[in-house]
Amino acid sequence: MDFTFSEREKAFRKEVEDFVDEELPADWVEKNIYWPGGYGTLAQFEEFGPQVEQFTCRLAEKGWLTISWPKEYGGAGLSHMEQAIFHERMSYHRAPGAGIATGIGGPTIMRVGSEEMKKEWLPRIAKGEIRFWLAYSEPNTGSDLASMQTRAVEDGDDLIINGQKIWGTAAHVSHCAWMAVRTDPTAPPHKGISLVIVNNTSPGVTIRPLINICGFHSFNEVFFDNVRVPKKNVVGEMNKGWYYLMVALDFERLVIPIGGFRRTFEEIVRYARETKHNGQALSQQPLIQNKLVNIAIQIEIAYMFFWHIAWMLDKGLVPNIEASVLKLVTTELSQKLANTGMQVMGHYGQVENISKWSCLQGRVCLGYLDCISALVGAGTSEIQRNIIAMRGLGLPRK
Repeated sequence: MDFTFSEREKAFRKEVEDFVDEELPADWVEKNIYWPGGYGTLAQFEEFGPQVEQFTCRLAEKGWLTISWPKEYGGAGLSHMEQAIFHERMSYHRAPGAGIATGIGGPTIMRVGSEEMKKEWLPRIAKGEIRFWLAYSEPNTGSDLASMQTRAVEDGDDLIINGQKIWGTAAHVSHCAWMAVRTDPTAPPHKGISLVIVNNTSPGVTIRPLINICGFHSFNEVFFDNVRVPKKNVVGEMNKGWYYLMVALDFERLVIPIGGFRRTFEEIVRYARETKHNGQALSQQPLIQNKLVNIAIQIEIAYMFFWHIAWMLDKGLVPNIEASVLKLVTTELSQKLANTGMQVMGHYGQVENISKWSCLQGRVCLGYLDCISALVGAGTSEIQRNIIAMRGLGLPRK
């Protein structure tokens, strides 16, 4: 494995960098308070509504929403390493980029969907015309996803869905649910589930806000009351959704804001260099130095896993275990980075951005609250360790 960029990859990296500098407002990075890995601060993108829409359209025009997709489906036909370079640069600048539709739904449809479904959905996703939200979790179904109770029964050419989903991130600003639903209640838990795309405007869909710990409306609880969905919206085959879901989760675990960790860390380091305590810069204190060095090492480790997965994908390998490793390392890094930021900034780290005493736009304060969500979304850290143990190390289930 050689992760040194080729001349083509270096040129593409510079092209992305120049594009971001030209298209995003000069103060974008400072205003954007997204915490890397968190789900609770994603909602603040709505405050930039028109700017985000315009930027996304420009990405779609260049084929950059779906860089590694084949051109026949609206992608740019580039390599997975170029996709990774793009994602790293975008996340470094906290720029809006790949969403659920482009990062999870589309790749899954390409792998298991029918030709009819590919032709119907993939071009529209690539153009940025459709946004998905993940309809997996239920009030009594989290890590044990196979215990979901939301059901769909067949009625001619349609499915009729009844049930409830929760923690629907950005459901209120999306077009469709990327939904897991039980279609055969008599089958074993893992064998009676289907994946289906449900339009938010369908009669019987009710979306209610959940205000998160950061004070944002990022999450939702969504109710489905006799919602009629055409069977053609079923992804792949009926009752094989669990296996497709595992594929989709692997894709979700690869959508990591890797550059955001480095950018946020650099801001904390700059704060430590510029802030003095008892006449001495914080960065000169050995205890602070040790904490920052430890985070710097872990960020480099995360980057190595990130580039390794891109390399694997270009070699035609399936990064199933590696996706869980990357997810585990980076989301736990989210919490460690927040803790370190709090320790470096002391009481100032607890000040929200509405105060004149806040530093770094109150990002560390919000990140400390938000980083917990990083350890839960797309499978908890415990679930990732189970996957690594059983699939990677061959350890017994019990």
